Amino acid sequence: MASVGERLSRARVEAFVGRERELERFGEALAGDPRSPFAFFVCGPGGIGKSTLLRRLADHARTAGRRLVEFDGRFVGRDPADFEQAAGPFLDVPGTVLLVDSFEHCQWLESWLRHRFLPRAADDALVVLAGRHPPRPQWTSDPAWSGLLHVTELEPFTEEQADGLLASARIRPELRDRVLRFAGGNPLALSLAAAAGSKGCGREEIWTPSADVLRTLLSGLIGEVPTAAHRRALEVAAQTHSTSEELLAAVLPEEDVHPLFSWLRDLPFMESTDRGLHPHDAARETLVADLRWRAPNAFETMRRRLADEYLRILREAPEERVWTVTDDLFHLFREGKVLSRLRTWDREDEVHDSPLHPDDLDTVLAMAEETEGADSAALVRYWARRQPQAFSVYRLVSTGRTVAFTARLALPAPPDPETLETDPVVAAAWRHTESTAPVSPGEHIGISRFSVYPERYQVPSRVTDLSSSRAQAEAARARGRAYGFAVYRDAETWAERVKGTLDDTGKRPRVGEHTYGLFSVDWRRTPVEAWLWNFVSTAADAPVTPGPSPLSRTAFDQAVREALTHWRDPSAFGVCALLRSRLVADSAEPVTELRALLRQAVDELARDPRGVRARDALTAGNFSGAPTQEAAARRLGLPYGTYRRHVRQGLDLLCDALWQRELYGQQR
Repeated sequence: MASVGERLSRARVEAFVGRERELERFGEALAGDPRSPFAFFVCGPGGIGKSTLLRRLADHARTAGRRLVEFDGRFVGRDPADFEQAAGPFLDVPGTVLLVDSFEHCQWLESWLRHRFLPRAADDALVVLAGRHPPRPQWTSDPAWSGLLHVTELEPFTEEQADGLLASARIRPELRDRVLRFAGGNPLALSLAAAAGSKGCGREEIWTPSADVLRTLLSGLIGEVPTAAHRRALEVAAQTHSTSEELLAAVLPEEDVHPLFSWLRDLPFMESTDRGLHPHDAARETLVADLRWRAPNAFETMRRRLADEYLRILREAPEERVWTVTDDLFHLFREGKVLSRLRTWDREDEVHDSPLHPDDLDTVLAMAEETEGADSAALVRYWARRQPQAFSVYRLVSTGRTVAFTARLALPAPPDPETLETDPVVAAAWRHTESTAPVSPGEHIGISRFSVYPERYQVPSRVTDLSSSRAQAEAARARGRAYGFAVYRDAETWAERVKGTLDDTGKRPRVGEHTYGLFSVDWRRTPVEAWLWNFVSTAADAPVTPGPSPLSRTAFDQAVREALTHWRDPSAFGVCALLRSRLVADSAEPVTELRALLRQAVDELARDPRGVRARDALTAGNFSGAPTQEAAARRLGLPYGTYRRHVRQGLDLLCDALWQRELYGQQR
């Protein structure tokens, strides 16, 4: 009969995925390879698998017959002497392996460990430190440590590894894509998602994360959030494609955003780019899903603030800043049905666009002839000569290879007879304007004339995303634009995709062997901003995952008592646990609203004759300004024991009333 420890070890081995190189290096050190490092430093964001790896390393050490000393940094005392005493075998017993998890909680020990403790290790001892933050530069810059220390920054799982984990958890194949989109390659997110997805999923059910999974993910991925303002900053970063300090200030005008942005920047799951900050995919999806469940109105309010700011930028920002704005706007509403038909956020073949250069022309013409024929290629040459500035060429970010091109023409009224005779598609667009609402002199039309990506021809792609974003930005900023047109060869398919956003003109012009569909919007009737808002608002009614309170009943009752205790201390009240409840989840001013709610709930205790004295006791002890509980009892003219009995009764009644509101909303 195997022991419990052996069974646990065997289960860990069976469930473990990836990290082969880390296990190999540690195994070499255990075997006594003189070239192996003495110290291993494992770092990475929350949920990336540091603790899981440490448990596997511990199993390896036990199998090798090594003595183990294990610490969790969250429970390490502040005195190095206590650490040294607890880790005594590491200094005295040859071959001891010291493992310290959650090292970020005791990283203040780092200098002491490097200079005072680790140099005194027993022969053949090994140490593994694992935390969210990398080691300080002094480790790697010290020549004495360069050969003794091995630093590993854990990466998310590859798609193959993630799929293997889900397969081992017996997640049905049809659910794996949804889980992978939610969790990315984050091991904690995948494991929790797998645990949730393996239980109770009906045949037709689409996998969604439960509230319990979300809370666990938030705890593991994000940790403690200092204040409500920090929480709102996180919610901004979760929803936006990227967050700059300027954007944060625009949507949180009541906050001093500089320290908030600095805090965001230092979070271990946050990445920095030239456009701002963005969180790891698993952290982003967890934050969004939690906010949407916990505070659907706050979620929508934040999205609208962000959308308003993007539309302002679209109107007012310098030209060089606007090209990504509609991309960012659509990212906010990416789960909407209309956007999912038209756009993709797949970055596997990321591209960037640039103006057409004369050297690109032969490549562009070859693409046009390959996909649309010689007649269409001749029209590309015609328009490249007349409006070269209308063309964009797209190259893969990974290799620089040219893969696509688009052209967005601007054509003034009245139309040029030569263009009417030359291009059947342009001629059809002008005929449509004449039959519906003619374009006046001084106005013009815009037409996305070509969109050619041979490898993904006429299907949603990053090329169509970027081209449409540019077209909409140009339309928003252009003066006198009367119409916008889009051209697609597979007219019936695209008519379904653009339904509700563009009108099918019914025109089907022919170029060479191919027929094209022509779709339009009258910008005079529907301003671009109104069109964009209508476009994205179709996502606003996405379903919200139901769930219980974020707090257990015991934690909730304790939070109510804590809020009353800190009533007269604004800084302490501003971070009290009750602000994480659903009571004020949808509030723009949660601290103010929580204060008002508590006062109201205490007053309402007097509706029941049994609660009158309880209301008076709570009011005197918390809201009246009495310096002590004894003083509050004297104000009421009550013996202190009687007063305390009324307070206890009042707290019980108050917690019951607020708990009902927490679970079921406003009392009926």
